[in-house]
Amino acid sequence: MSSDLTAEVQQTPTGMRVLGAEKLDYRFHYISPVFDVSHAKLAETYKPWKRVLIVIDQMDYSSDVAGIYKETIDKYFAHFSIPVAWKIIKGGEINKNMDTFNDIVDFMDSEGLVRKEPVLVVGGGLVTDVAGYACASYRRSSNFIRVPTTLIGLIDASVSIKVGLNHKKLKNRLGAYHAPMDTYLDFSFLKTLPIGQVRNGTAELIKISTCADKRVWDLLVKHGKDLVENAYGHKEGAEHLLAAAEEIEKKGIDVMLKLESPNLHELGLDRVIAFGHSWSPTLELTPKVPLRHGHAINIDMAYSITLAHKRGLLNEAQRDEYFNLVTSIGLSIDHECFNEELIVIATQAIMKTRDGKQRLAIPDGEFGKCTFLNDITDEELIETLKVHKAFVKERYPGYEGVDAYVDAGDLGEDVKTFLAAKEDGSNEPESMKKNGVNGVKKAAVAAGAVPVGGSGKLTNGETGAIKVAA
Repeated sequence: MSSDLTAEVQQTPTGMRVLGAEKLDYRFHYISPVFDVSHAKLAETYKPWKRVLIVIDQMDYSSDVAGIYKETIDKYFAHFSIPVAWKIIKGGEINKNMDTFNDIVDFMDSEGLVRKEPVLVVGGGLVTDVAGYACASYRRSSNFIRVPTTLIGLIDASVSIKVGLNHKKLKNRLGAYHAPMDTYLDFSFLKTLPIGQVRNGTAELIKISTCADKRVWDLLVKHGKDLVENAYGHKEGAEHLLAAAEEIEKKGIDVMLKLESPNLHELGLDRVIAFGHSWSPTLELTPKVPLRHGHAINIDMAYSITLAHKRGLLNEAQRDEYFNLVTSIGLSIDHECFNEELIVIATQAIMKTRDGKQRLAIPDGEFGKCTFLNDITDEELIETLKVHKAFVKERYPGYEGVDAYVDAGDLGEDVKTFLAAKEDGSNEPESMKKNGVNGVKKAAVAAGAVPVGGSGKLTNGETGAIKVAA
């Protein structure tokens, strides 16, 4: 039996040590439309298996991938005489849980999935994350092929090999590193994606370009508003945007891969693509209705731009260019829950995942370059927040962002139903329960943050494990 694992066994004074490296090999394909019968590449993968098992998400709301594309996919595989077995799961954050995981595992088991046979996973971040985790777990490792259908899925999640699900109050607490065999990148899916989700995904492109690619940044400054409003050139009459969109998309993914491929297991903690992800993990679920991910990270990034300007790393013109771009697109730049207490708690919480350092990614002198800060005091964080809020209030009075909060498509159920469940705590996954300021403190402290008092200052004399009631 052969293996792609190369290793050596060394003798030690107390026993043995194994040193090894395992080969990682997965591919990306730009094919559009991927389910057009003129493109046989995907079908050829499944011909030897004489069938395809598909996991896809479906909702009764705006992001019904199965409802829009199931017939097209059926016709595609029928053209190549490949039978299809479907597993249609409910989408939305409330379904990113162990119940959905078990449902997918039961499907693979009932269909007699062979270990090397690749499951085809089609849809947004929920289905690719949970189905990917199910494949990572099934028979300890099963293959899958990924076809992301959202902009965040295409730009951001497609590059990562992280898969997982939510547990209790914590997002993505259970998971694995498990690369798909192939990822098919088809940006024509954007023509059926709601504009709120296009805007949401654009925040990830802004993240990449701000600290890693000046060319993409300049193209977004020039075309960003039109790209969002016209699905990156895929709306009728917007074909003139396709060339710029393709350059942005491909360069964005290329930059992400070059940054992440040497560090897919996140062993290196100074990560350029962590820009926008220091305070947003705590902020995102704090409001009564959670913020969309792209809006949460843009609030984080906007605050970071204020910090960079305050420290002299960006000039006034650069600061203004950033804020003019993101507000023209409709992304949020501040929130009432983004306050002094949250800033201090979130900083402490993120340091627990960054080996005790802040490692705050921030643009360095110009867009497209990055440095990392580790010396910011609580006092500077709070003073910067005051400067940030004063600037936003003066320059963008009354501005709140467009479609900033999750809708039924993001949640997996009607928002009113979701809010009603929050009030009495019934039928709601722990990972989606309302936090509020006190809840943010509890969740962050439970995840490892240093406790703080109501003033936002670190409290004294509190050590050891801290248990928080659910």
